[in-house]
Amino acid sequence: MAENTETYRPIAVDLFAGAGGMTLGFEQAGFNVLASVEIDPIHCATHEFNFPFWSILCQSITETTGEEIRHSSSIGEREIDVVFGGPPCQGFSLIGKRVLDDPRNSLVFHFARLVLELQPKFFVMENVRGMASGKSQELLLELIDKFIVNGYAVEENYKILNAAWYGVPQNRERLFLLGCRKELTLPIYPQPFSKPAKSKGVVSKLELPDSPTVWDAIQDLPEVEQYSELYQRDWIVAEFGKPSKYGEQLRELNLIPNNYAYPRQYDPRILTSSLRTKHNVESIQRFESTQPGKTEPISRFFKLDPNGICNTLRAGTASNRGAFTSPRPIHPFSPRCITVREAARLHSYPDWFRFHATKWHGFRQIGNSVPPLLAKAVASEIIKTLGICPSKPKVIQELGDEKLLRVNISQAAKHYDIDPHVIELKARKYKKQ
Repeated sequence: MAENTETYRPIAVDLFAGAGGMTLGFEQAGFNVLASVEIDPIHCATHEFNFPFWSILCQSITETTGEEIRHSSSIGEREIDVVFGGPPCQGFSLIGKRVLDDPRNSLVFHFARLVLELQPKFFVMENVRGMASGKSQELLLELIDKFIVNGYAVEENYKILNAAWYGVPQNRERLFLLGCRKELTLPIYPQPFSKPAKSKGVVSKLELPDSPTVWDAIQDLPEVEQYSELYQRDWIVAEFGKPSKYGEQLRELNLIPNNYAYPRQYDPRILTSSLRTKHNVESIQRFESTQPGKTEPISRFFKLDPNGICNTLRAGTASNRGAFTSPRPIHPFSPRCITVREAARLHSYPDWFRFHATKWHGFRQIGNSVPPLLAKAVASEIIKTLGICPSKPKVIQELGDEKLLRVNISQAAKHYDIDPHVIELKARKYKKQ
């Protein structure tokens, strides 16, 4: 290897980047994600805030070329180690109709096109488990064939991984497809190192400890009811409680083993992404009377069990599909929906990572993303296959301009010099509470 292993970090590209869950997971495993592509300017602005030292291309993947990715970032002509991404998944979702001619399904082939143009050593494609069943599986097999005939080996025994197997307090299953250039060795899937809390199922032949629980994730967060300011803004200087080991990890209070992300410059006294929701009296009473682990019958919101794990956090629909809000879980002890920060904890985002100040955007950014610890587990296997021993960077990176977290769609589009109607706007409809 030409570069010293203490300073060398392999190069990655994130397609369909969103706010940056997979970007962060791969960074934590030891990659420099030098370029990311995302069509939604609101997501791009949040991504830029959290990763201001790398490049974000705010445009449609259908209009993006490999050459453009190389020369719009610091990659240039260097060899790329991995390209990863999760093409929009609604066309394959088990909760919707799996329609093969859904126009969104063509995006998986644009993912393949860019992999073949960029010629990385490895690729990782993430999607909903519905892509591996029914008629959608035909499209998946067609995609695999496309890679094989173009010089890539693909792990045809593809797997569905649950985030709860990798230390995330959430039941979230996703399909991962792994591939590499034919002259290289395919990476293996990461072995589970935890099982869902309170689960009696078997995920491995090994005896595994429980994943963190809901309460492990949020027990130390300041109670938002104590801060009326959080009705007007999404942050407050507050006093945190005693964290669990998982909470210590997300607050980065101690040196975390096997976390090779760049340290961020931020003030740990500030509670962020915590704008409060005003519930009416009837909703509060219904939430209060619902038992933990049960669904409130009117709103259909799930009340979190403090000793269990979170149900799958969903994104709702984008503005061009009605901007419907996905049901948000009810806090296990307070009669309210959880905050964006509480959702971020349940998704394994560290506290320095921030989301758009608007709740609708913030929850959508989390629900659309891969939990960083799940992405990190997959990325770590690629690091091993590359034969690289990553090390923790000593450089402390600053976060971006906080104005990026408060832009509306027009302001974000102007920032990236794109058409503000790139994502067609429709009147928003919100689920009654």
